[in-house]
Amino acid sequence: MSDGRRSSGDFEVVRDPLWNNIRLDGVALEVLDSEPFQRLRYIRQLGHAFLVYPGATHTRFEHALGAYHLAGRALGLLGERGELAGLPPEDGLLVRLAALLHDIGHYPFSHALEEAGLPSHEVLAAEHLAHPELRKALDQLGLKDATGRIAGLITGRSRSSLAGLISGSLDLDKIDYLTRDARMCGVPYGTVDVDRLLHSITVVTLPDGRRRVGVHEKGLSALESLTFAKYQMYRNVYWHHAVRAATCMFKRLVRDTLARGQLEAAWIPHATDEALMERLRSLADAPLAERLRRRRLYKRLADLPATEVPAQAGEWIVGRPDLVARVEDRLARDLELGPGGVLLDYPAKPDMLAIDLPLLSRDGGITPAQLALEPVADALYRSARRLRLFAAASRPVAFHAVVRLAEHTAAEMEKLLEGEEALLR
Repeated sequence: MSDGRRSSGDFEVVRDPLWNNIRLDGVALEVLDSEPFQRLRYIRQLGHAFLVYPGATHTRFEHALGAYHLAGRALGLLGERGELAGLPPEDGLLVRLAALLHDIGHYPFSHALEEAGLPSHEVLAAEHLAHPELRKALDQLGLKDATGRIAGLITGRSRSSLAGLISGSLDLDKIDYLTRDARMCGVPYGTVDVDRLLHSITVVTLPDGRRRVGVHEKGLSALESLTFAKYQMYRNVYWHHAVRAATCMFKRLVRDTLARGQLEAAWIPHATDEALMERLRSLADAPLAERLRRRRLYKRLADLPATEVPAQAGEWIVGRPDLVARVEDRLARDLELGPGGVLLDYPAKPDMLAIDLPLLSRDGGITPAQLALEPVADALYRSARRLRLFAAASRPVAFHAVVRLAEHTAAEMEKLLEGEEALLR
């Protein structure tokens, strides 16, 4: 009688709308069958973006398969050129599995709950990797601390020479999600020269003897296409005003239910999108859940590009979700709206366009990669970033008052909240 385990020669081919055929074999198939990985079928890649782009219902599951596929392609090209010689033979396999598992710790609805103050999905990866079904699959590798080494690759703590394929400026995750997200949203913004980029990935030996993933000089234009695609996708999709309105509503909904003890924080990382929303919709005092279900999104009272906001302003909006909730409640009171009726948003990703890669020049020299976009990278980032005030109902708001609000430090905001004066004055 079969015990249900696959033989070493088993393989499956998955049809993918982006990369056509993706072959999985060996331990990857056992990983695929595990409960934690199957959960990713029910975690949308772009959270609430489907409320704006109806095609954006693709999941972390298919994205993980795409990253695994690209890891295989990249390693195959490096191997053909002899660039993997001298590296531990298991490094390539661990990198492929890390690509497959890089999102294993992801919350429902993309990154929203990390913004709300919950631990990052990379940190949670170790918890999910400890699941008995995953541990059993990875133990088949017969490698010392395979789970820990994969976790190190996912969290960026690995010393593997190939770690840059999983966590870095040129990780394969970015190549898949930018291309896949653009395709599924039906937008022309995420165009990446994937083949050129994969053929340009190289392993360079640094002056101190360490080996690291880099890029060949001939791939600079392809690397620029990746960088500009990232800017365009943040500008037009990820930080689209309606996407951000839904994201802010969801964040506030979850934070409120956690504060009231109606939701267990430890359960959330193991939930799916629909399981979490069903739980939230079952609560009698969660009107935001019903508004999200019916797409009754909050409207913009203010919408300002970061170019109109002082460079250091708004740091507390990004780093202090607890303080933001208190400010929102005061603003709602000032504007005669109910608790949670006003939401403040200033998303940040300061390393969005950063490139930290060694460049292998045609003459064999190694220097930091320099892109033509670097002189304007800060301007592009500030162009993509927006300071917004959303509300359940229309109210007149002076934009300069919103900027002044963001200019305060966290300590100054704490002080203002002790008084009774209106915050937008």
